[in-house]
Amino acid sequence: MAFEDLLEDPVIQKYLHELVGPKGMPVAAAPPDGEVTDEELSEELDLELNDVRRALFILYENDLATYRRLRDEDSGWLTYLWTFEYDNIPENLEDEMYRLHEALEERREYERNHEFYLCEICSIRFEFGEAMDFGFECPECGSPLESMDNDRLVNAMDDRLDALEDELNLEA
Repeated sequence: MAFEDLLEDPVIQKYLHELVGPKGMPVAAAPPDGEVTDEELSEELDLELNDVRRALFILYENDLATYRRLRDEDSGWLTYLWTFEYDNIPENLEDEMYRLHEALEERREYERNHEFYLCEICSIRFEFGEAMDFGFECPECGSPLESMDNDRLVNAMDDRLDALEDELNLEA
């Protein structure tokens, strides 16, 4: 998939935005052809150099950018030449989906294996042991803690896990 096609996909736009944030999004959304320095990007995009560098290093940490260093013979200064590697985005998104699937499975098991109590005034949720330690009274306001049915939450997690498993072609 070409840069332009990738960057038009709203899922990929959101992924990049989540990685680099609003200040780094102009860097992520405007990958140049070939190598570029952080100073050139800063000037071209009219952004603070630190914001550009932060975005570049985040992209680097996520295998979406690479760099090579050149040392100026006279001054000894290092110049970093950056190249964007957006071919890795689909694989990164798939890895994220696997991590989400694993985290949801763990959370679903936690929800299934624990009994919860809720303070309806403060909207604070307690596990059974905590509720018992507090005498089934909210430590914040003193109102009684009510047994909480979390079946809707577990069912929503089941639905999301089913959708992820379909998307990832996983056997349940």
